[in-house]
Amino acid sequence: MLVTHKIPWDKCLSHQLWPAIEKGWKDNGKNVHFFWGLAGKNIPEIAMCEAQGEEWWYVDVGYLTEQITRYPEPIINNYDNTYFRICKGNIHSIRFHVPTPDRWNILEKKGIDCTFKGWRDSGDYVLLCPSSPTVSYHINGLSQEDWIKKVSEELSKHTDRPIKVRNKPRPGNKFWNTDIKDDLKNAWCVVTNMSLSAIDGILNMTPAFTHQRHVAFPVTSRDISKVEKPLKPGRKTIQEWLHMIANHQFTLKEIEDGTAYNCLKVQYEN
Repeated sequence: MLVTHKIPWDKCLSHQLWPAIEKGWKDNGKNVHFFWGLAGKNIPEIAMCEAQGEEWWYVDVGYLTEQITRYPEPIINNYDNTYFRICKGNIHSIRFHVPTPDRWNILEKKGIDCTFKGWRDSGDYVLLCPSSPTVSYHINGLSQEDWIKKVSEELSKHTDRPIKVRNKPRPGNKFWNTDIKDDLKNAWCVVTNMSLSAIDGILNMTPAFTHQRHVAFPVTSRDISKVEKPLKPGRKTIQEWLHMIANHQFTLKEIEDGTAYNCLKVQYEN
C-alpha cells in the first residue's frame, strides 16, 4: 500500500504530488511511505518507518530545476521545467549508479542551469550556508545558530579567510530577493551541511564541503580542516555526478506517468 503522509496546509505542493505518486508508483505488495519535506509530523513518522523496517521515500524540490515561487504560497510556474527529487531512505539521493546522459541532456536543451564550468583558482572568503533550522537539528542535532557558531569556530582554526554567512532567503531577512550567484563570484569555497547551495557552488566554479548524507558527497570535501585545499574533482567525475542527480528528479507529469518509478527502480536495483 502506498502511504502518502499528508501535510494539513491546503497550499502545500504535496497536494499536487501525492495524486501523481498514487497514480504512477507501484507498492509491490508492501507498505511504501512518501514524505514531503520535514514539516508537520514527518520527522517522527520517518523514525517510525525506520524502526519498523518499512520503505520510505522523501520528496522535495529538485537539484537541477527551474525554481518554484515559495512565498506567500508555493507555485509551480513552469510544469515542464520544474523538477522534484525523490530519494529513498534519505533527504538526499546517495545511491550512485552512473546512468546514461539522456535526462541531463534534456535539462540542458531546456536551458536549465546544469553545465559544469570548471573550477575557480582564487577566492576572498568562505561562504557558509546553513540548512534550515529543521534540517540542521534533524541531521546535526544542533540549532541553526549553534551549527553556524560551531563550524565558524572550527573554520577559523584552519584559515585566515573571512567567513561570510548566507542564510536561506526568506521574506523579511536580508537575503530576500538576492541571488546566491552574486555571493559565489568571489568565494573560495562553500561550506554547508545539507543545503543545495553546494550544487550552486559546483555549477558556479566553487568547491564545497558537505555532510556525508548530501547528494554532492562524491564530489565535495567533508573535513573542514582541509579548507585551504578543497576537493576539485575532474570534469569527467563531475559530469557523471550531474548525470546521476538528473536521474533522481522528475516533473509532475513524469511522476504521474510512471517514468519516476521505472527510472528509480533501475537506480536502486543496480
